[in-house]
Formats: sequence, structure tokens, C-alpha cells
Amino acid sequence: MPAEDYPASRAHQEDGGISHGQQNAQKAAKPMTSRGTKYWSSGSIPLIGPDVLGGIISKASDVAIVISETGTVLSVLVNPDHRGFGKIEEWEGHDIREFLTIESVPKLDLQLQRFMEESDDVSAIELNHTDARILEFPIRYSFHVIGPDGAILMLGRDLRPVAEMQQQLVQAQMALERDYEAQREYDTRFRVLMEATTEAFVFVSHSSGRIVEISAAAAALFGGNVADMRGGSFAQEFDSRRRSELMANLVAQSMSDSQKPLELTTHRTKKTVQISPISFRAAGERTLLCRITTGAEEQAGGSDMADYLQSMFERGVEAIVFTDADGGIVTANEGFLNLIDASHTSRVTGRSLGDYLARGSVDLKVLIENARRVGQMRIYSTKLVSEFGGQVAVELSATWLDDDGSPSMVFVIRDASRAEAVRQSGPVIDDDSVQSVIELVGSATLKEIVSETNDVVEKKCIETAVELTRNNRVAAAEMLGLSRQSLYVKLRKYGLLARDSD
Repeated sequence: MPAEDYPASRAHQEDGGISHGQQNAQKAAKPMTSRGTKYWSSGSIPLIGPDVLGGIISKASDVAIVISETGTVLSVLVNPDHRGFGKIEEWEGHDIREFLTIESVPKLDLQLQRFMEESDDVSAIELNHTDARILEFPIRYSFHVIGPDGAILMLGRDLRPVAEMQQQLVQAQMALERDYEAQREYDTRFRVLMEATTEAFVFVSHSSGRIVEISAAAAALFGGNVADMRGGSFAQEFDSRRRSELMANLVAQSMSDSQKPLELTTHRTKKTVQISPISFRAAGERTLLCRITTGAEEQAGGSDMADYLQSMFERGVEAIVFTDADGGIVTANEGFLNLIDASHTSRVTGRSLGDYLARGSVDLKVLIENARRVGQMRIYSTKLVSEFGGQVAVELSATWLDDDGSPSMVFVIRDASRAEAVRQSGPVIDDDSVQSVIELVGSATLKEIVSETNDVVEKKCIETAVELTRNNRVAAAEMLGLSRQSLYVKLRKYGLLARDSD
């Protein structure tokens, strides 16, 4: 920047007829005193060389722009430690309005007008810059007169860090609002559930032994109400029970493998109840979920039956598989894992039972549809495919379970590979068909008799497949290993097309 742009500095040089060299010599000979510090307070500025001034300005701001009164960019200085603006030196010689967003142009014009009228009392403004690369960044500028020609120095601070921080704060606030709304939703659902459920549940703090939450059914069982019992001691609701003793028993029961509940007598209603505690940790606080039931004898009998059924499922010889309504495996016992050579239940859980049947979805569809229609299917012969591709002949029985409104299937599978060797294979042929074949002896050749026998067996097999699939021609064709067109040819041959199509 030329030295002529600094009249104040030149006047200072000429003051008293002392040359610039003489002043430097005086400063070198005499250390700066308090008189030197008065440059700033008295309005005078120390002598700053033009080659030094540009570096000071660029270091004192993120970006410095010198513009004319009309807004033409005369010079651009960028802080060397702040290179996030791109090549804005190319702005020189252009109108600065070309590099402002639409809403920032009126702000600049108004600021220039105010600056020309009252240059001593003009506040800083924020302008949004943009360039050809669609890069947009906000800058906060202060305005300063630097020469008699009307040149204006704009010292700018990059506001992007502030904008990013504000954006992060806004996003954090929005996340908190979403979490708060989600918390309110879950809290409402929990309250409705605790009021509507017929099961008696109590949440008990592990450390204090006090009731955190209680369902309406549990409060009625104890002879109180939810509002009064919430926050009270859980041990006081039972006869002759101290808090430490009761909590120790509940914690030990929740950590035990035994399924036998803890039996107690309520203090107000004098009812014998059974408590089954479950321990869990939430937000660093250990809590006990206590399920409370009544009727010791019925509960014990039901528990015994459940134990028997569980033992049969785990140790039984027959393979047992529970699936959902579509045949997806929910759980299976060791007998099934042995048949298919699977190492663990997790290998089969979630997969379709049809994956392990020889005819796949055809077998599974026949089993599910027949069991759903009549409630059960007693015997169905097929082959089971192991994890390694081996096959074993089996007999299945299927039962449709829909007692709790959640349909499911249970399959009992028996290994029939030994009995298959002595079992008569093929479909059962009725007496009329056999008699018609016998009558051919003596009146036809053996080849003709065998051909007639094949027709009888083939017709019976097709009838059986159509019946098992409930007249589903596609499923019947897959079951018989035929194409759909071949099946229709054979149905027409044996006069079976009169059946209603699927």
C-alpha cells in the first residue's frame, strides 16, 4: 500500500523539520518512555512502514478488504493462518456486491451510506459471501477510512466457527426435544399399561426397598391404591417381614435358577401370594420387577405340568419343533437337532421348517393348510434333509395352536427310516382297481397288464397329491415332480379335470 495513503504519518515526519532518519536515530538512542505509550491514547499512531502495515492488518483480522466508495474491491488481504476462503484475491477489480448473497447487498449499501454520513459511529455488520464454486461463508466487518481518496478498509472476522457451533447447539436442542417427546410417549404407554393390565406387578428399588411403581391390580391385591403405595416400603405390605430380610430373599431368588416363587402373606388383605422377582439395572439403578400371583395350589399344579412338558421337550426321543403360523422355526429340541445334524438351536431358529423337508415349501404348505383347516394332521410321510444334504425318512404330525390369539404350529417328527424298509410303498389301491387288473390275465399280454397297472397306480398317486394339496395344481405338480403342463395332460387322461381348479 503506497506511503502517500498515510497523510497522518507523513505529517508526523515533517513536524519540527526533523527527518525520518533523525527520528529513528533518536528512538535508537533513547529507550521508549511513557511518552511512547501516549501515541495510542492521544490519537497519534506510531510510524508504521507500508511493508509492515499489510502484515499487521492481515494478522489482526481473518480477511481485510479495501474498497472504494462505490464498492469496487481495490485490495484483498487474507490472514496467512486462515486459508478457508478459497482464492478471494481474484475479487480485486470487481464490485464486491458480485460476491455477496442477495440479502447481503442491501445491508452493504445501507452501511456505506451511513459510513459516508457519520464515519465515527458505524457499527459492524455481518455479510454472507458467495463465489462461483457455490461456497458461502459469513463475515463480520468493521469499516475504517484509510485515505483522502475515500478508500474504506473492511476488517472481517470469519463467523463460520460461530455458525457451526450455533448449528450444533440447535441440533443438540432438537435431539433433546426428540428424546423428551420419546420419553413422554414411553412414559404414557407405561402408565396406561400399568393401569390396564390384569397382572400384578411391582417395581422395587434394590437399594432402598421402596416401591418405585405398582400396577393397579397389585395395589388392589394389597388393599391399597397406587398413589398412596408408590414410594412406600415394600416390606410393610407383608406380615412379619423386615426390609433387609425381604430384599435379601428377593435378590437371592432373582439370581437363582429355581423357578419356585417366594410365598408371603399380605398385611392388609391376609392373602397368600407368590412373588417371582426379576432383577435388572436401568440408568445405573438396580431394580426388582416382582410379579405377584395368588392361588398356591393352582400355581403349583400348573408349574408341575409346565415342568413335565419342559422335560419331555428337552429329553424326549421324538423330534419336536415349534414354528410360527408361516412355518418359521421358533424353537426345537435335541431330537430335531440330531435328525438334521445341527450343532445348536441357534442354527435353526428363524429359518423355515420347509428348508429341512425334501419337497420344501410343498410339504410345509400341505402340513400347515391341513392342520389349520381341521386343527391337526396326524401322519404325513416325507423325508428330512440334514445340514449336510443327507436325507432320512420321517413321519410328521402337526397341531395348530391358536389358544392365546397368536397362531403357531407344533410338529412332532418320528424317524421312519427303519420301518420304511418293510413298509409297503406306493399308494393304496382299492379292490376294484386290483380286480380290473386280475381280469386282464389270460386276455392280455404281460406287457399290457403291467401298463394297465402303471395307469392305476399313476391315477391313484395323482388323486392323492391333488387331495393333499386341496386341488392346488401347482403344488401337486411340484409334489409329483411334474411340470404343470404334464399334470394337466394326465388329469385329462384320467378324467380328473372335473375337480374345481384352485
